[in-house]
Amino acid sequence: MDILVTVGSFIVALAILITIHEFGHFWVARRVGVRVLRFSIGFGRPLLRWRGRHDETEYVIAAVPLGGYVKMLDEREEAVPEDQLGRSFNRQRLWKRALIVIAGPASNLLFAVLVYWIIFIVGDPGLRAVIGTVAPQSVAAESGFQPGDELLLIGNQPVKSWETAIFSFSLDALDGQDLRVRVRDASGQEHDRWLQGAVLTKLTETPDLLDWLGLEPRRPELPAVIGEIVPGESAQQAGFEVGDRLVAADGRQIPSWQDWVALVREHAGQTILVDVERRDGSTPQIAITPRPTDIDGKRIGRIGAGVAVPEHLMDDYQVLVRYAPVAALGQAFNKTLNMSTMMLRVMGRMLIGESSVKNLSGPITIAEYAGRSASSGLNAFVKFLAVVSISLGVLNLLPIPVLDGGHLLYFLIEWVKGSPVSEQIQGQAQTLGFILLAALMLLAFYVDLSRLLG
Repeated sequence: MDILVTVGSFIVALAILITIHEFGHFWVARRVGVRVLRFSIGFGRPLLRWRGRHDETEYVIAAVPLGGYVKMLDEREEAVPEDQLGRSFNRQRLWKRALIVIAGPASNLLFAVLVYWIIFIVGDPGLRAVIGTVAPQSVAAESGFQPGDELLLIGNQPVKSWETAIFSFSLDALDGQDLRVRVRDASGQEHDRWLQGAVLTKLTETPDLLDWLGLEPRRPELPAVIGEIVPGESAQQAGFEVGDRLVAADGRQIPSWQDWVALVREHAGQTILVDVERRDGSTPQIAITPRPTDIDGKRIGRIGAGVAVPEHLMDDYQVLVRYAPVAALGQAFNKTLNMSTMMLRVMGRMLIGESSVKNLSGPITIAEYAGRSASSGLNAFVKFLAVVSISLGVLNLLPIPVLDGGHLLYFLIEWVKGSPVSEQIQGQAQTLGFILLAALMLLAFYVDLSRLLG
């Protein structure tokens, strides 16, 4: 089921983002007078095809949903009737051709702005950026961070939640400069903590930023009470019931649900004797064997039970990031711009060897995140779509032949020299572009497999 969710979510995400990208080319081409022959989502054998009323375009959904294209009337690809030459792409003025090409990546970036705008208007739930623990002798400890500190500013960026804090840390780490973090301590006093720039440059190399800093968010301590039981799993088979309070395991007290989860994870395939208090006052002792499960290369135990969360427990821990419509639009543009900038800077650092290629994410990793975000709910999935849409927009603007940015580079050369780049040079550049993209794809697959296999 996990594999089906992952693959299905990946295909849905691709279909949405490719449609948005190709629609940008399609919409602008028709607006500037270019005839669009075909709008295809996917490659290979057409599964569905149709034409709209009074529409010259053939719409296609093809068998391989890993791309798409817009085919325009163009003399370089086939003969064009005399009366249609004015509607051919290659006959258009330079600014019109450039506008058509840039419309695809721009659509991806605008889609991200739209997603973030809606999220900021509706409200983005998150965890308040309050520190729960600081690891001894960690980067955070050496910088003076204390349990109970609430992050207010990172650099000049206001902190609304741990999600915004992590993004700000990642963005500012690329500067290599000492970073000021304004905090409010447990007594209500505000202080500045400083993180050294030389240390921060290593942040981009770690997947778990907070763990590397030595910070752990403050979380509520949940009582060890079962609130949900998954049918057919170990908890149901052992005889646990909703409402059971877990008192002790193998004679050791269970202070909280978090302690119980850690115990279960450590005892995959091993029997645990659990002392239970029931709602009716009875105190049975139940033997349970957590089912071994492989997660990210590690074997852990699971029993198929969820915690009972007391009402209003999370009120002091959660925050809803929300803005008025106009302010939300500004925040959405700023978020999209910052993410685009960060992606470009990380790619630049990889090219000059200052950043590891481990920052690459190939199809396997993207599919994995698609499945995880889809399983977490609509909010997480649309934010995932926004991030990948920004990636598509930024990557397609790179000046690499076969990408939209490569065509824009041809147009820039044409504008400077006053005539188009020869078809021979374009052909050679296209071949080079394919080789570069193939090499990048192989590297991304290698990084994905290395990450998958530990």
